Amino acid sequence: MEAEKFYHIYNHANGNENLFKEEENYRYFLQQWDKYISPIAVTYAYCLMPNHIHFLVQIKDDTEILNLGGFESEKLHLTGFENLSGVSSTKISKCFSNLFNSYAKAFNNSYNRKGSLFHRPFKQKEITSEEYLKTLVCYIHRNPIHHGFCTDFTEWRHSSYHSYLSDKSSKIERNYILDLFDGKENFIEAHQQYIEPLDSELFLE
Repeated sequence: MEAEKFYHIYNHANGNENLFKEEENYRYFLQQWDKYISPIAVTYAYCLMPNHIHFLVQIKDDTEILNLGGFESEKLHLTGFENLSGVSSTKISKCFSNLFNSYAKAFNNSYNRKGSLFHRPFKQKEITSEEYLKTLVCYIHRNPIHHGFCTDFTEWRHSSYHSYLSDKSSKIERNYILDLFDGKENFIEAHQQYIEPLDSELFLE
């Protein structure tokens, strides 16, 4: 992944297992996401479902990532922007690895389980246009319907959709997305009128 670009992030539990068995699991995963991913990426949308996850993020700039620490020896040998980009890319990969590993370890300890929990590697797809970005926001928030977890996506508790309807402070970067939709009312209407594109290559599953 490259700095300042938008990405759709997807991961799934191994086999027929679930990633989340109870409410506390969802809360803990978001806590770990904030710990490991918020320092390197801005989060615009997410949806957590029993066996898989979707996130829409924008990676922060190289300098901001590099200044997080943990790469002091690499800093000493930087000679140009290519090296800077390479180090930040390594940092990004490590942060995602730490996220999934830390959650899996806690999950395994809680449920007396052993072995890997997530698919490896996780899937990622660059978002290349504003229209694609808007479509993906709706797709992510409505994904529980797509997989039969609910019949009304507005009732699914584990997505960022509710954050967009609230005036409370949030770790979701709402303003940029709401501006793309020209306001909250159009944002809501776009979700209600959403028709999934025929081109399945746009999405990760």
